[in-house]
Amino acid sequence: MENSKSSETILLIIWGQAVIALAGSLFYSEVMGYVPCEFCWYQRILMYPLVIIYGAAAIKKDLSIALPGLILSGIGIFVSIYHYLIQKLPALQETGGSCGVIPCNTEYVNYLGFITIPFLAGVAFIVIFVLHMILLKQQRGK
Repeated sequence: MENSKSSETILLIIWGQAVIALAGSLFYSEVMGYVPCEFCWYQRILMYPLVIIYGAAAIKKDLSIALPGLILSGIGIFVSIYHYLIQKLPALQETGGSCGVIPCNTEYVNYLGFITIPFLAGVAFIVIFVLHMILLKQQRGK
């Protein structure tokens, strides 16, 4: 990654987004006492390594070592969307009821009638993925 200040800033924003998502998920489970469902665990498995991946990339100022982050965030987008649809689409809600110990259609939070935990995770994955793609496009342009 070229020593461009804007590229370094974007990489730090990506890392910060991953940290905020990690902290948010831990807040909901450890402070609020919300037991994660099976799909929440999948999203955590995809999100938590992003803190280390993008942190290392930011420290080394090398986007090439963050390629696994792009892949994990891309997969995370689809997992989050599916989980959100299980919560919000009546046709899929029954599927989420047999998800595990905690039903995946459980909505611990529902801010403004549509913002749930999988929605928040999905937004984080999308932000990370899109910003990473912007960095890749910047690299190709130089």
